[in-house]
Amino acid sequence: MRMPKPVIVLSDGTGETAEKMVRAGLHQFKGHLVHVRTQAHVTRPEQLMTWFRVAARQNALVITTLVSETMRTRAAEEAASNDVVHLDLISDLLGVLESYLELSPAEIPGLQHQADETYFRRIEAVEYTIKADDGKDPRALHEAHIVLLGVSRTSKTPLSTYLAHKGFKVGNVPIVLDRPFPDQLFEIDQRRIFALTIDPDALQEIRRARLKAMGMARSVNYDDMAYILAELEYAESLFRAHREWPVIEVTGRAVEETAAILLGVLNDRGLIEPTGDPSQL
Repeated sequence: MRMPKPVIVLSDGTGETAEKMVRAGLHQFKGHLVHVRTQAHVTRPEQLMTWFRVAARQNALVITTLVSETMRTRAAEEAASNDVVHLDLISDLLGVLESYLELSPAEIPGLQHQADETYFRRIEAVEYTIKADDGKDPRALHEAHIVLLGVSRTSKTPLSTYLAHKGFKVGNVPIVLDRPFPDQLFEIDQRRIFALTIDPDALQEIRRARLKAMGMARSVNYDDMAYILAELEYAESLFRAHREWPVIEVTGRAVEETAAILLGVLNDRGLIEPTGDPSQL
């Protein structure tokens, strides 16, 4: 029986960014068996000493994101003295930025967690997006940075939530067969509206899984292919009537990929502003 290889992530912040980078890298190695352990708020030398000793006992790889030069130096020393493989994810980045910007880094952990204007804007965006989910409050659409349209199970809510955490107020409006859109949809900037479409077979599979998860009978037409085709055709007819709405195919796409396409269009249209980075070291 193979035992998982341990990876220890040490950060003076939350460790979220470092862990994401590690897991992104691990996706490139098929069949790997790895246990990733993240230790946040490592700000004292004695913490480093403890964790590198643990790593030595477990023969673990240690990955660090430490903004303090003193702590980075200590981590390198502990790695050498304990014969531990160590990767410093932030040292080179800070060095390059220091040279390029001709400024010295503050070396203060947790700066990304400060409750600044960007932070509160993201909170406001999340609150708005929850309120405007699934067409619940059409009157609020005039506040939206982005409006999503699509039939049920085209990832409107997950995409809205993902974009909200990036600081965008997102409204989403469901398309239901033969049901008209709310009047407010046509009173807002049409360049901010995006249409989502999906392959009918994929949609049927998703809807069947949804019905099963909810314990609902298959007697409803929600997952009936004839109904799905009619609903998608109705949606397509609406999209054709409004060519200014970009249509994004979501079949097999991750939410992040769909969001990147959408934000690229907004950027090309000059409708996007920096919203701050919600990730943290």
